[in-house]
Amino acid sequence: MGDRRVIHLVDDEESIRKAASFALKTAGYDVVTYASGVEFLKEAKSAAVGCVILDVRMPEMDGLEVQAAMAARGVNMPVIVLTGHGDVSVAVQAMKGGAVDFLEKPFEKAALLGAVSRAFACLDDVDFRTLETSEAGVRVAALTPREREVLEGLANGLPNKTIAYDLGCSSRTVEVHRASLMAKLEVRNLSEALRIAFAAGMGRKPK
Repeated sequence: MGDRRVIHLVDDEESIRKAASFALKTAGYDVVTYASGVEFLKEAKSAAVGCVILDVRMPEMDGLEVQAAMAARGVNMPVIVLTGHGDVSVAVQAMKGGAVDFLEKPFEKAALLGAVSRAFACLDDVDFRTLETSEAGVRVAALTPREREVLEGLANGLPNKTIAYDLGCSSRTVEVHRASLMAKLEVRNLSEALRIAFAAGMGRKPK
C-alpha cells in the first residue's frame, strides 16, 4: 500500500461500508473493510497501522466491546466511532474509552474526512493532543459558569431535561444556554461541541 494512509472501516451495514469506503478512497486513502468487530479483531494485531472507523451498533460485539478489546490487546490505533442519532451517551462512553472522535449517522463526507484528518494527526504527532487541549481550554474559558455547567452535563451524556433538573432550572433555559455556548465555541452541532469539551477534560466524572 506504499505511503498511502490506511483506514480500517468496521461496520455491519454494507451500504455504509460502500459509501464511506468510496468517499475515503476518492480522497486518497486505502480502505480495508470489515463486516463485524470479530472479523476486525482477528486481523487487528497484524493489520497495517492506520485509523479505525468503528460502528457502535453491531451484532456479536458492539463497538465499545471492540474498542475495549483493542486496548486489551495493545492495538493502539486511533478510533473514530459511528453512532446513530440519539446515541450521544454511547459516544461519550467511547470518547472516555480513548476514541479520538465520533460521527453521527448519516454523516457528510466533509465531516468524515475531518475526523479522519484529526485521527491521523493524533497518530503522527504526540504533541497534537496537547495543542488541542490548550485550544479547547481557551474556548471553554470564554463560557459563563452556567454555560460550562451545561456543557459538562452534555459531556456526561445527560439529556437537557436531566441537566435542567440538576441545575434547578427549566429545560428551555438549558436550551438557551446550549445555543449560546455553541455560538461561543463556534461549532455547528453537538458532536463538535463535545469534541471541545472532551479535549478540555470535561465529562470525566465516574459513572
